[in-house]
Amino acid sequence: MSDPVSLAADPAALERLRPMLDLLERSTASLSSVTDPERALEVHLLDSLSGTLVDELDSPARLVDIGSGAGLPGIPLAAARPGLTVDLIDSVGRKVDFIQTVIDELGLENARAIKTRSEDLADGEGAEAYDVATARAVAPLAVLAELASPLLSEGGVLIAWKGSRNRRDEGELEAIADRVAMKIDRVVAVRPFPSSRRRHLYVIRKVASTPAGLPRRAGMARKRPLTG
Repeated sequence: MSDPVSLAADPAALERLRPMLDLLERSTASLSSVTDPERALEVHLLDSLSGTLVDELDSPARLVDIGSGAGLPGIPLAAARPGLTVDLIDSVGRKVDFIQTVIDELGLENARAIKTRSEDLADGEGAEAYDVATARAVAPLAVLAELASPLLSEGGVLIAWKGSRNRRDEGELEAIADRVAMKIDRVVAVRPFPSSRRRHLYVIRKVASTPAGLPRRAGMARKRPLTG
């Protein structure tokens, strides 16, 4: 494996995001086990900003952040890449409320929080509407690929944040690649902050139009994965 690519984060971008850390520390919504601002800067913000190492985020694009939780990585990416239009989706109301609070506090005009499931969004206005999907600490690759496929236009990419490479996880996605029209394009080893280890970004490309049968009913991708 090649050496990890190190992230050189823009200090101005990090300073703009600082209020997010304060809001996370004060939140009572149980959004993360890491809330100390200095630790959260590394674990959450710098890790999220490692996505800027993916070339597909350098150009204007419409992005959907699946299972956004506390707004990660969607909010840091929206702040760092003003050319992105970012929809942050989550099915849990308290999380969506927090995301919207952060968006308002930061004055992000290129981001919005939506309370929905990815399957429901893909059944409506989100059908093949996005150039990029992101997901951080959400689900196995095969599940993420199934959820992202009906949201992405053909040629679009899913960027999945992972720790160590997992060959079984990769193999399960490869086994259903034709059923979800999603194939691994590349895997980028990253070092978001000096003490970080074994971090990887999976860039998974949609190689055809959305296959018949997708999206499945909400929750099925996790309950009954296509991998069996």
